[in-house]
Amino acid sequence: MSGVMKRMGMLFRAKANKALDRAEDPRETLDYSYQKQLELLQKVRRGVADVATSRKRLELQLNQLQGQSAKLEDQGRKALALGREDLAREALSRRASLQQQVSDLEVQHQTLQGEEEKLTLAAQRLQAKVDAFRTKKETIKATYTAAQAQTRIAESFSGISEEMSDVGLAIQRAEDKTAQLQARAGAIDELLASGALDDQSGLGSKDDIQAELDRLSGGTDVELELQRMKAELAGGPSAQQQAIEGGAQGNAQQPQTQHRFDKQ
Repeated sequence: MSGVMKRMGMLFRAKANKALDRAEDPRETLDYSYQKQLELLQKVRRGVADVATSRKRLELQLNQLQGQSAKLEDQGRKALALGREDLAREALSRRASLQQQVSDLEVQHQTLQGEEEKLTLAAQRLQAKVDAFRTKKETIKATYTAAQAQTRIAESFSGISEEMSDVGLAIQRAEDKTAQLQARAGAIDELLASGALDDQSGLGSKDDIQAELDRLSGGTDVELELQRMKAELAGGPSAQQQAIEGGAQGNAQQPQTQHRFDKQ
């Protein structure tokens, strides 16, 4: 069961990957990556601005503390001049405390200044990378668009070629069927002419009377020819005359036979 589930999971991931690959547009992916880099660059710049703001605030505090320190020093000098050593000592004690704060702020100021310089350098480098990526992105997008257009044109030409091939095959099939029908018609005509096939239309058929007349006419011609040959063999004029008279009598009897058939 676990093996089946693994196979189903692998099949699902493969189908999903293929569907995502078809739906993915490299140009959209490049634009999205460029947008993310711009957002990162904006964050770095905001970080530089925040560090610079903190540094500026420390500088203001240092200026204030240094001003207070200078004021206390001046007050201590004046108190000592007036013979108030106690006041002079208090002023110098406060000034020493301020100086410690100034030293701490100066250390922080140097740290922030270093961070600011690092972030500024990183922002500059990131800006250069973003600019280079933008140039490369536009180049890749232009190349992809051109390749896509060429592919569509090639597919269009391929579709035209396939269509023309189908048309050629259709024409070839039509010519083959026409030739086959013509050959069949010629063969049927030859068979009808030779009598191998009966004429089912009835146009070429003969009735019984005509067939009987044709038979009698053919028989009479045979008889006349036979009598003539006998007369020639006999060699006498009387025989020839008899053959001729016999033929005349046969021709005279033929209308009577035809009239008999007409009555029937």
